[in-house]
Amino acid sequence: MATKEEQDIDPFTAMETLRAALAGAGIVLPSLAVDAASPALKLVELGRVRADVAVRLAEAIQRGGIQ
Repeated sequence: MATKEEQDIDPFTAMETLRAALAGAGIVLPSLAVDAASPALKLVELGRVRADVAVRLAEAIQRGGIQ
């Protein structure tokens, strides 16, 4: 269950924070967006990516985002 602090996070802020972090690692998720169909859930839609982007994303996470 999400904490009160987690529930208070604005999904648009979360999306832009993620977009900036990914850009810093040289990764773009073209479909990254806030899910407008379920505003109460505050979901961020990551979308679909090519396999090479998925591998680069996994590598960035594994190394802690440091290039």
